Order: sequence, then C-alpha cells, then structure tokens
Amino acid sequence: MQCSASLDVLFLLDGSYSIGKGSFERSKHFAGKLCDALDIHPDRVRVGMIQFSSTPHLEFPLDSSLTKQEVKERIKRTLFRGGSTETGRALKYVLRKGFPGGRNSSVPEVLIVVSDGKSQGSTAMPAMQVKERHITVFAVGIKFPRWEELHMLASEPPERHLLFAGDADDAANGLYSALTGSVCSTTAPGCKVESHPCERRTLETVKELAGNYVCWKGSKQPNAVQASVCPFIRWKRVLVKYPSRCFRTVCPDPCDSQPCQNGGTCVPEGLDRYYCLCLVGYGGDFHCAAKLSPECAVDLLFLLDSSAGVTLEGFLRYKAFLKRFLQAVMGQDSPMNVGVAQYDDDVRIAIELGQHKDTLRLMKSVDALNFSGGRTLTGRALQYIAEHGFRTTPVFADVQDDLPHVVVLLTDSKSQDSVVEAPQYMKDQNLFLIGVGSSFMRAELTKVTGNPQQTVVYSDPQDLFNRIPELQRRICSVDNAEGCQAQSLDLAFAVDASSGVGPENFLRLRHFVRSSCLHFSISRDVTQIALVVYGSRAHTAFALATHTSSSAVLQAIDQVPFLGDSASAGSALLHIYGDVMTVQKGARPGVNKVVVLLTNGGGLEDAAAPAQQLRHSGILVFVVVVGDSQRDTLLGVAGSPSYLVHISSYEDLQYYQGFIIERICEEAKSPVNLCKPNPCMNQGVCILGPGSYRCECHGWEGPHCESRVLRGDSPRSPVLPPHSHVQWSPRGLQHFSRAFQHTKRH
Repeated sequence: MQCSASLDVLFLLDGSYSIGKGSFERSKHFAGKLCDALDIHPDRVRVGMIQFSSTPHLEFPLDSSLTKQEVKERIKRTLFRGGSTETGRALKYVLRKGFPGGRNSSVPEVLIVVSDGKSQGSTAMPAMQVKERHITVFAVGIKFPRWEELHMLASEPPERHLLFAGDADDAANGLYSALTGSVCSTTAPGCKVESHPCERRTLETVKELAGNYVCWKGSKQPNAVQASVCPFIRWKRVLVKYPSRCFRTVCPDPCDSQPCQNGGTCVPEGLDRYYCLCLVGYGGDFHCAAKLSPECAVDLLFLLDSSAGVTLEGFLRYKAFLKRFLQAVMGQDSPMNVGVAQYDDDVRIAIELGQHKDTLRLMKSVDALNFSGGRTLTGRALQYIAEHGFRTTPVFADVQDDLPHVVVLLTDSKSQDSVVEAPQYMKDQNLFLIGVGSSFMRAELTKVTGNPQQTVVYSDPQDLFNRIPELQRRICSVDNAEGCQAQSLDLAFAVDASSGVGPENFLRLRHFVRSSCLHFSISRDVTQIALVVYGSRAHTAFALATHTSSSAVLQAIDQVPFLGDSASAGSALLHIYGDVMTVQKGARPGVNKVVVLLTNGGGLEDAAAPAQQLRHSGILVFVVVVGDSQRDTLLGVAGSPSYLVHISSYEDLQYYQGFIIERICEEAKSPVNLCKPNPCMNQGVCILGPGSYRCECHGWEGPHCESRVLRGDSPRSPVLPPHSHVQWSPRGLQHFSRAFQHTKRH
C-alpha cells in the first residue's frame, strides 16, 4: 500500500544524547520502513530529512533523491551527531526555512517527528504555529518516550497521528491509513481503515517503600533523644503501558480463496497478487497442478503393509503418500494401470489392477482402505501377489497383458516370516519389485528386492514425500536400465585420489568408474569419456578424444595410479573447465556435457566457484560424496539437491550406480546450446545461427579460430554446416572430429 499523491514529506529525526546512537539507528530503520508507505517520485511524493539536537542540520533536501531506494540509502548513511534535545528550535527552523527542496506549500506538507519527547525547551508554541501553517504533523515515539509532549506535537486527532517506532510495520500501515482519505487517494477496492487496540509504552520514575528503619528524633526534654521507626523510600524506573487505539488499513488477502491446489502454500504479493509454493511432484501450472507425467506404460500394483508393526500412524502416512503419488503421476490419459493390495496375516487386493482410470475414484478407493493390525508376513504377501496380483478377470479384459508388471512394496516393519525367496518369486513371474521404507529397513528391503538399486529409502516421515520423483524414475526405468547407449554425450569423471580417500577406497572409486563405463557406447559419434584424478593438483588420465572404444577406456582406467596428496576439488574442476571440456581436447559442440565428481567430501572448500563456472558454460556437475560432509558445502558445489548423491560408505557405492547413470542419461536428452561451452579457440566469439553456429575470430582463422593468420589478410569466419537443429547427428559429429584432427596435423 503506497500513498501516490503529490506530497512533500520531511523527517525530523532526534539525534540528541538522550536518544543515543543505538536508538538513532533504530530511528533511521523506522524512517526507511515508513518510506515503504510512500510512492517516492519527483512528481508524486518527495522526501527530505533534518537531524536535530542542539541545532538542526539538513541531511538532504526533498529534491535531492529521485527514487525510494536513493532515499533509503541517504537515510542509512546519516551519522549520529549528539547534543541536547532542542525540539522547539528544530520546529522554528522549519517555520523559518520551510521544506527545503519542497514545492512551497503548493502541495500538502507532512512533518514526521521521530523523538523521545524529552525536549529541553518549550515546544508548545512552535508546535501550534507549525500546525497553523496547515502542515500535518506525525509524532513518532522512540525508545521510552514522554508521550504527553508527543501528544502536543501531533496533529488532530492525535490517536491517528501518534505512532510508535517499536513496531515499524504497524506504524507504516498507520501512516498510510492516516493519509488515506485526506492527501492520498482512497484505499484500494475491498480495503478499509479500522481501529484496533494498542498500547503506548514508556519508563516512569515512581516512589517505592523499601521498608522501615530505626531512626532517632529529638525530645522535649533537654539532652535527650527518642528512638522511632522511619520509612525508607527509594526511586525506581518501571515500564508503564497506556492502553490506546491505533488505526490500520485492512485488505482482503488474495490467498483467502485458497487458490493453490494439491497442498500448495499460497504466498501473497501485494494486494491482489500471489504465488504458490508447490509440494514435490507438483507445479505443472501456477496453481500447483500435477507436473509429473510418466511416459511409461506399466501395470502398477502397490502393496501396503497394514500390520501392527507399521502402526496406524504409519499406515495412514502410506495412504497419504500413495494419494499424493497418484495425484502427481496420473493424468487424464495416463498409460498406467494401478491396483492396490494390503497385507498383514493375509493379503487382500482392495483395488483390482485397472479398476479405476479416473484419478478421483481411485483416490476415494484408497481413502476407504482400513488398518487391520495383524502380523507382518511380508514373504507370504509377496508370494501371493506374484501368483495372483496380475491375473486379469473378464471385467478388466481391456487391461493389456504385454505391459511390464511392477510391484511397489510400502513397509516400515521387519518381516516375521522369511523373505529370502521373494526375489525368486518375482523373477519367476517376470515381475519388477521396488521396496519403499525408512532407512532402518534398508538391509531388509535389499534382501526383499534382491537389488539395492530397487529400493527407495527415506530418512524421516516428511522425506518420504520428497521421494515421489525417485519412485517414478524407478518405475519408469523398468525397460531402460542399460544406460544411454544411443545418446551423444561428453562425460568426464573427476576422482579424488588424495590421502583422505586412501589407496583401498581409491580402488573402489576406480572400479565404480570402470563398471559405469560399461553402460555407455563409447565412440567418436556417441559417448566420449575422460578421466581426471586429483590430489592437491589435477592430472588428466585420458582426454575425451583419447580412446574410441570401451576396451581401450577400461584398460586405461586400470592403469590410473593413486596420488596420496591433500585434496583440492576446486583445482580438478578448474582443470576440467580449461583443459578437458574444450574443443582442443575433443569436446564436441552440440553435445551434452556432464562432470561426475567422486569425493569423500574433503577439499571442497574451493570447489563452489569452479562448479558454477562449469554450469554457466552449459556443463552439468554431479557430486557423488562418500561419508560425512557438510551438506551446505556439498550443495554449493552441486548447485541443487538434484545433482547431489550422498552415500554412507564405499561399500554402498555400487548400489547407487544405476541411479547415477539414469540421472546422467536423463540430462543427456536435454536441449543443447551450441555455443556452450564456447567451441571457438583463441578468444573467438561464438555466434548462434538457426541450427548452427560460427566463430568470429581475431588474428586467427578456421572454423574454430584454430589457425593463426600469418599474413596481413583479414581473418575469415566461415559458417559451420547445420548438421541438425540443436544436436548434431552422429555423421555430423564424425565430420567435426575428422576435420579437427586434420587441423591439428597441419
């Protein structure tokens, strides 16, 4: 809410010793907050300031600042002067000089006095004369003010023109409310000015009876005294609160209509605007519509633990999770067929596979599930589901039998029967099992699924809902677990070979890189892989263009030595930026580029800036950290939790390989900016064209500014052929690679 009328406003700030430097800083802060209620502009509201103590001093005139930000900066830079509190002299200065830089009473004038009201001279006469000049006076109490003096300073009615600096937001609203309907335009539609109870606080000195003591008094008899009891009085300063009425403008909240869907939080912006903070899995539009739309067609059966071990609270949590997941992934034309079963001693298929295609009916059926509370017989339940869960009846004859069958087990209780045979049950029936549970269930879920990569583990109840995207990826990767075999990609691994990792764990990291490379089709036209190892300095084991086959890459990885120095991940990322992901070293324009940093969390202090530099050049950075480390530091390097994988031990590294490769392959499908990173060498400038780019060279020539101009002829900047719209075709990449090698030979 801002007053937008033509208005001259002059702050009169008390800078005396009775205020003190600390309270003066609060006065400045308060003056800055009051500016929020004013539409500051040379043609609308002008603002100036005078600081007074023994003498008044003009800090800045009304015509010196053009914007609200400039006014706030001038207020912030004002220095405390100190002196006696001569409020009357300051008012006389205003009467004599007027509003410096103002518009000479051609527009309404407002004087805002910020003081503790403890003037050392009379203020009654000058205050009355100021108001007779038709200047509206607001008196603002700071620290523990003398309210009777401020009451005398303020315009009528005083309850509308007395403000307390202790609550800056309320005071700013009070200023706006008092100006509305007089000098300012009327309130916004639906808004109204209302009074509310408030209090004026101050410190007062009072007498207090501390007790009695024996005293001696004179006597009528000569040479005699008389003992007596005398009261002992002491003076004490106490906080006194005076009840009062204040005024504020109240407007309808734009969030009153609850516009955000699916549990989103509405955040108002001004009087008529808002935005929605959406839960994980939502944000498809402004109002938190479902944004996850799986491109996978599967038969999906949820198996909910309804035993006493999971408790009623846990069962209800799983129901809520299931509903939110379905809201997130089930669209109107969803290719999924969903069913739900629950178990304890027995198994009951509550919602047959494909029974509901309408999300609302499916959610109502989930709501109707009841907690049973028997024993936790997970092994028996999985055997039953393997045999009976995906048998279609004539009623559901339209359910396709050729879709992948996926079972999602939701449990938080150790099984009371054997689950060792469960993976074989699933394999015999060609079912894909995913286990979801809390972190203490990790080992059992791994045993149940037979594969750690088929488990989704959460750390606390709220974290369960953050796992919706991960569960969706697990479900949709059933038929796509072999990496990105046909996707063009430049991939660099940066491996911590420092003493903090140690030789034994370094071998585990090296083995992880080796087995990960098996998931990619390594060639000039598809995936190129580079490996960098680092301690205090980084070393390129092999560059992107060094090896063109899987066998050559695997052999080179086996020969990479342990360094055993201190760790500097920042130097490794800088090395990759300047000496690996470059055209000179085989990086291909138009191809997605990913760096995977494998570390124990040491030496990351200098890595945030180089990681940001890589991201700015279009190169994604995944951080895989093993062991304990500061999450804030890790996020600074990764840039987002989506690109951070935190693993508890080196033994568990293998379990996350599928997930990491899956994330790399997802990013490899993203659109590419042909000019990021810059393919032009020797400070050449990359200029994008439709489906192509060209290099603008200075003192160099060639497609990528790779050849120095030897004679005085002007450098040429040929346009590269548009091999495709965004990503180059394999044939185009082959052409680029051969052309570049030919250039290097010459």
